[in-house]
Amino acid sequence: MCTRERKPREGSLTLDERVEIAVGIRQGESLAEIGRRIGRPRQTVSAEVKRHGGVKGYHPLRAQDAADRAARRPRRGWIQTRPEVWDQVVACLKQWWSPEQIAVFLRHEHPDDPYWWVSHESIYHAVYVQAKGTLKAELVSCLRRGRTRRKPRATVSERQSRQVIPDMVMISERPPEVDDRAIPGHWEGDLIVGKGNRTFVATLVERRSRFGLLVKIDSKDAAHVAERIAAKVSTLPEHLVKSLTWDQGREMTNHVDLAVAADIDVYFCDPRSPWQRGSNENWNGLVRQYLPKGTDLSLHSQADLDKMAISLNQRPRKTLGWKTPAEVFNKDVTLAA
Repeated sequence: MCTRERKPREGSLTLDERVEIAVGIRQGESLAEIGRRIGRPRQTVSAEVKRHGGVKGYHPLRAQDAADRAARRPRRGWIQTRPEVWDQVVACLKQWWSPEQIAVFLRHEHPDDPYWWVSHESIYHAVYVQAKGTLKAELVSCLRRGRTRRKPRATVSERQSRQVIPDMVMISERPPEVDDRAIPGHWEGDLIVGKGNRTFVATLVERRSRFGLLVKIDSKDAAHVAERIAAKVSTLPEHLVKSLTWDQGREMTNHVDLAVAADIDVYFCDPRSPWQRGSNENWNGLVRQYLPKGTDLSLHSQADLDKMAISLNQRPRKTLGWKTPAEVFNKDVTLAA
């Protein structure tokens, strides 16, 4: 019987292994002995033999041909075979939960029922590949990035050269206690840009708790930015305002005024190094669900921004052991009090 050559799926039995199984059967070896000889679990060999004729009828070429046909046969996805799970996933996506949050939630809710277990990669695949039409468009828009196709995080484009900000203190001079996130009160910040590169919102994230704030900004004027950020952080408990790390954007030219007004140390990242403000970059991605790129950010009042921040701070985070940023931040407030 002629078999069509194909590249086997990773982990699947090869034709050579099937021939070895047939040889072992003829020589009277047990299935466990065959498994040890070819480096496969006994259960794998047993299932293979049972599926393709049993001990008396097993033939490696027929087994390979059947495996090839099965690999080419369209299979129903889990969204068809487990509709209740898919319905729950869709409901969570529409609340802007991430696929990873949903996967962990389902396991916590159904710890003893694998029917409800689904990986975050399977959820991404279902959204981008299996969902169709308007439902697909709606679900893709609910994902943090809102891309029509899933792709790896893009390389950060080269920014235009900037004038050096006077009196910068670089991140290399930041105290070691900031890096290990053991002590609260150290923040990261950035400006996100809206329509026509003329509307802005400042984002602030506390490194230990991942608790975030949004600040309405009317212009990119450095004095204005410093004033608004100082006003916002001055509403926080004093022990939770120790340092702020920013990139080298010109909006932070008046960082000395900010440091004096808010009694906070300001540090600057190296050029083109957004990973040095990783928590803030992650927060910006979450914020874009509420403030999409290209929209007019000036339409949102400070009260609107505060509501968005509250919603985001109440989402469970994997990095916090699935606690919410609000829980961790409020605990730090209480402990100090």
